[in-house]
Amino acid sequence: MNIATFIPSPSQGVWDLGPIPLRAYALGIIIGALVAIWIGEKRFQARGGREGLIGDVAIWAIPFGIVGARVYHVATDPELYFSEGAHAVDALKIWQGGLGIWGAVAGGAVGAYIACRRYGVSFSSVADALAPGLLVAQAIGRVGNYFNQELFGRPTTKPWGLEIAADNRPAGFEQFATFHPTFLYELLWNLAAAALIIAIDRKVRLTGGRAFALYAMLYTSGRVWIEALRIDTVNHIGPFRLNVWTSLLVFTLALIYFVVSRRRDRAKEPTQESVELD
Repeated sequence: MNIATFIPSPSQGVWDLGPIPLRAYALGIIIGALVAIWIGEKRFQARGGREGLIGDVAIWAIPFGIVGARVYHVATDPELYFSEGAHAVDALKIWQGGLGIWGAVAGGAVGAYIACRRYGVSFSSVADALAPGLLVAQAIGRVGNYFNQELFGRPTTKPWGLEIAADNRPAGFEQFATFHPTFLYELLWNLAAAALIIAIDRKVRLTGGRAFALYAMLYTSGRVWIEALRIDTVNHIGPFRLNVWTSLLVFTLALIYFVVSRRRDRAKEPTQESVELD
């Protein structure tokens, strides 16, 4: 007898605690943010930074990040809110889902930059301290997609296929029961990338924003192939999904920054001859 194997999806993603709904998606974001702050705080203090600074910066970065994430989502999927039959006011209903990671990073960076200016600390040092923690936070946040039964990939019969309820299957895929768990792929990719940044940083001190640039490169390189598996309806530019193009652009900019920054710092390093003369 063949025994079917798959990853079952949760039956619900919202629990009512009296009049207050507890949403797995929101809970994942909150826990992820707290973990990112904790990791960032440890790394920042290890580099000689002030205790509590990362938490102070987060007070600015988190709300800016949430707003940025929602703005990016609405801007890249405007038909969901501004087409015929849609309701523009739904663009404000963030609790119904719809957050774009690129908007979150951009908005969070703006908030963090403002905070760094206020507290008189280097923005790049804060970004480098936060880099691996952001990946861990994103990994935790993906668990919310699991509870919502969303953002999965093409149908698959692999043992790790994700079971999706019939009501949540996209049009044209109603006959399939299990799909690629892209939430899990990204979760594992992010954790591996975070570990890699920490390992590299211990051997080769990543400063001047290079740890954050490495974060961007590692995350986007994984996002490209993960996006290629997804089947949710999104806007395309040519043959690729919009997020694929965004990932390629961010990767390229991060790579350029990483290389230029490293060359600039090497140029500042004293040569062996100058050291001997001193």
